[in-house]
Amino acid sequence: MTGAIDISALERAILCLPQQFKGPGGAVGVVECGKIVARQAWGYANLATGLAMTTATRMPICSITKQFTCAVLLDLIGDPHLLDARLADYLPHLEGHPPGVVDLCNMQSGLRDYWALTVLHGAHPEGVFPREAAKPLLASARTTHFEPGKSYSYSNGNFRILADLLEEYAGRSLAELYVQRIFDRAGMHTALLTADTSTPLDGVLGYEGNDRVGFFPATNRIYWEGDAGISASLDDMLAWEIYIDATRDDPDGLYRRLSEKQTFSDGKPAPYGYGLVHGHVGDAATTGHAGGLRGFRLQRFHVASRRLSVVVFFNHEASANEAALTLLRAGLGIEEKPSQAYPVDPDWNGSYLDQSNGLLLEIHISGEGMEARYATSPERLFPGPGGTLVSPSMTLARAGDTVRLERPRENLVATANRVTGDSVQDLPGRYFSPELAAFLHIDMAGTCLFGCFEGLHGRGPMHAIYPAGKDVFVLPCQRSMDAPAPGRWTIQVNRNDAGQICGLTVGCWLARNIPYRKVD
Repeated sequence: MTGAIDISALERAILCLPQQFKGPGGAVGVVECGKIVARQAWGYANLATGLAMTTATRMPICSITKQFTCAVLLDLIGDPHLLDARLADYLPHLEGHPPGVVDLCNMQSGLRDYWALTVLHGAHPEGVFPREAAKPLLASARTTHFEPGKSYSYSNGNFRILADLLEEYAGRSLAELYVQRIFDRAGMHTALLTADTSTPLDGVLGYEGNDRVGFFPATNRIYWEGDAGISASLDDMLAWEIYIDATRDDPDGLYRRLSEKQTFSDGKPAPYGYGLVHGHVGDAATTGHAGGLRGFRLQRFHVASRRLSVVVFFNHEASANEAALTLLRAGLGIEEKPSQAYPVDPDWNGSYLDQSNGLLLEIHISGEGMEARYATSPERLFPGPGGTLVSPSMTLARAGDTVRLERPRENLVATANRVTGDSVQDLPGRYFSPELAAFLHIDMAGTCLFGCFEGLHGRGPMHAIYPAGKDVFVLPCQRSMDAPAPGRWTIQVNRNDAGQICGLTVGCWLARNIPYRKVD
């Protein structure tokens, strides 16, 4: 049924992408009904050498890898529960109800993200994270930040554990399994596992920065596997989309099995399963995933009802997600609604503490409207029904100084109370986390607070700490080994009956409620 999409609108949208999403280079492709209907590359894979970007240039596809790891699992083993008993070897200290392998695949394990934890273990953004560093970091987990199966939280460690389980079960490397089980079948002739991110293939470089401050090569020295280790070209990824279409009617087809909708333990629908994010563009249901490493951004979407796929590669940090959505909307004939200015209620402005998750909800009013920070990145808010504020991922309802926060895609409902008052400057000291076997050092530099973390990766850089209200602080972390970085860590002060600090609770969206006790 070729011709079902608006090819001319799609081509116009592709021509506009380099101006809308400025950066060194990019490549995009669209598959409809099993055929490539658009494919374009522009710019440079390497600015210093003048190496052109092409559709055959391989880039790290980062977290898009996760669906291929799950595809190996389903093809090789069939029933993921067969590996559940082996998980205990990877989580020897875990207390309470352990996650199962399906929980790992569906981001419902409750395990804190191990790339976020590298920050708390003293890693520097340009530091080296070798293969052997992952297992002890993951094995140190004693608690989960929610009961497995109950909620959603992105955790790369889920897929690192899964990679080790698959290699152990098969007696073969993950690199071999990808080729034998996926790449050869799908015609992904140049795709391969490139776990060491320090030397990308084909001379390509990823770039940090933007067109305002300039672009500079990103340094990556981390070792990935089943969580984000594959490199592939746009041509490889279009072959995957063609394979998806060719096997669409096979009841045992890999992508059909990967894209089956999942649920939480209470039966509510889950937005993530087997390395795929489920969503909608207009009325069209989508499956897909983003990929991000420092200097690279990628996105793929598949619309099964229209037999349509879009893939976007950038070797810079513009939003590949927005670019892919732009192409999908153009092809599907969905008009983008222009942004509007809305009146804002200044009473919303401020910081609110969600004590159950140990996270600060920060609501900020600017000339462009309202913005909230709760997860890793700020979210634009718009007026909703009944005086609520809404973003694509959450709804906020306020009664005085209390905000009820709902994030349905995470199966999360929480209450956050406004943080007020002045913080007492008695935070300096040394704190130890039994959960991590790691330290947090806080100093006063003149009149400003700074902290640094120390653990498995040494002593990390200094981070500024800012007061948010009485006994609540924020430690921003915008650069780390992984991309995106954890964002803002919330620090809650715990005091004894005499009013003295006895400990802290530290957390971000990716790694919540980590207790520290004061030791000096």
